[in-house]
Amino acid sequence: MILRMSSLFVRTLRDDPNDAEVPSHRLLVRAGYIRRAAPGIYSWLPLGLRVLRNVEGIIREEMDAIGAQELSFPALLPREPYEASNRWTTYGNGIFRLQDRKGGDYLLGPTHEEMFTLAVKDMYSSYKDLPVWLYQIQTKYRDEARPRAGVLRGREFIMKDSYSFDTSDEGLDRSYAAHRAAYIKTFDRLGFDYAIVKATSGAMGGSKSEEFLAKAEVGEDTYVRCTHCDYAANVEAVAVRAPAPVAYDDAPAAHAEQTPDTPTIETLVDHLNEKFPREDRPWAAGDTLKNVLVVLKHPDGTREPLAIGVPGDREVDPKRLEGQLEPIEVESMDETELGKHEALVKGYIGPEVLGEASASRIRYVVDPRVSEGTRWVTGANVSGSHVLDLVVGRDFTPDGTIEAADVRDGDACPNCAEGTLESARGIEMGHIFQLGRWFAEALDLKVLDENGKLVTVTMGSYGIGVTRAVAAIAEGTHDELGLCWPREITPADVHVVAAGKDGEVFDTAARIVEQLSAQGLDVLYDDRTGKVSPGVKFKDAELIGVPTILTVGRGLADGVVEVRDRRTGERTDVPVADAVDHLVGAVRG
Repeated sequence: MILRMSSLFVRTLRDDPNDAEVPSHRLLVRAGYIRRAAPGIYSWLPLGLRVLRNVEGIIREEMDAIGAQELSFPALLPREPYEASNRWTTYGNGIFRLQDRKGGDYLLGPTHEEMFTLAVKDMYSSYKDLPVWLYQIQTKYRDEARPRAGVLRGREFIMKDSYSFDTSDEGLDRSYAAHRAAYIKTFDRLGFDYAIVKATSGAMGGSKSEEFLAKAEVGEDTYVRCTHCDYAANVEAVAVRAPAPVAYDDAPAAHAEQTPDTPTIETLVDHLNEKFPREDRPWAAGDTLKNVLVVLKHPDGTREPLAIGVPGDREVDPKRLEGQLEPIEVESMDETELGKHEALVKGYIGPEVLGEASASRIRYVVDPRVSEGTRWVTGANVSGSHVLDLVVGRDFTPDGTIEAADVRDGDACPNCAEGTLESARGIEMGHIFQLGRWFAEALDLKVLDENGKLVTVTMGSYGIGVTRAVAAIAEGTHDELGLCWPREITPADVHVVAAGKDGEVFDTAARIVEQLSAQGLDVLYDDRTGKVSPGVKFKDAELIGVPTILTVGRGLADGVVEVRDRRTGERTDVPVADAVDHLVGAVRG
């Protein structure tokens, strides 16, 4: 295959697009791989489509290698299966809905669990048919509230989604392990650094769950690793190690004290150290209990207040909170909403007026650190007053616990006694989890077992963001000059630049290009003439990012051409007669 720059549908740009926030977005647009059609929606141009298809090819090869079978469902889906699973409601505003001319309801598929489940139900009825592993690589649609970063978070995107179907939990474990191994091979081939971390399963439920995150500073996901053991988790999935219960038989009785002008944790701690000094150590923010009020927006439109108690040296992490409550959306409680609850005194809210059994009827959940027997300073529900020595289990009992407080570097590892956590950022590239029987039960997927008894099938779910992978690879491999594709992803094997106006330069370059193509290599040939200078061609070659660049130019007078490794910058002069063999070796070696 020969792609000639003189006729290729591409236009490189010297300036960054105005809406570009991250390097991959800037470079994919500038190098002529993608173009914006609308917010979160992109066209793939010829070079970009070649990279995209290469990513798809790697994924397809590794899925086929474990025996998974490819199919393709429509993107336009009927309402009924999503009603059966209740996701027509729980998806809320996150999906694109439409009606046909007869008033029938449809959606553009955000994901296809229902369709996979119904397909197996339609065709299989016996344990002898299982296990079966099915996958597709297909366009998905989600009405992202804030599409950003080019194809990293779009409203239309390509995803590989696959599902396993087994009759037992042991079978599901084997299916999960096979897909996990295939994912490791896939991401190793895609050519970027990644981490495998414990994750939550989100709105789709399930048990065991892991994410494959491409390590990147621009990533939206924060994950943590232990400095001592192999524990790694998305912050949404970190489980705080709750302190052991503390005896409180000799604890002093709770007592309210005047604490005027202390609406913040900082002012409160300063006041406590001045007016109520401790004998053992100074008061700290971690001795206080901060109660945060939010409003939960359920998919059916109902709104519910929720109070969250966290140590005063912590903040409520919105992503961790939403990860526990998905698909419910969370928003801060504003002054208007706060005014509807007369018992709540802003800046001085305490547990006494919170909880489902209280007068406010506001559900009250706390961080696991707010455990049985611990003592706290918190609001007294009176302006200018706080309660000291308020003991959990004696003076108040929360309605439950929730993992919502922020996770910080230096926090204790939940998995071992020696290690602490350190954080990094990543881009979610893949998610595998054990769905279990939820979808099968909702859609009545059962088969006959060995004893002729109907059993509910158990499922696993395994996804890879294909379009996102292109951006993640670009994020992990670019340099200050442009894109720098790994060998298996690149849109061409060799980028040949004819640098000069001499006819011999173009004749020699064209001959080498033809010979490379005859050897089965894909060649991008910059054969542009006229006003396109060698400098422009060199900059375009660096920007486009093919891993091997051959320049036919001034060295031709000495019988050599220059071969440059785009990734390392290493340059080698090669005799013209040896150029084809050298390049074939470089590509296939």
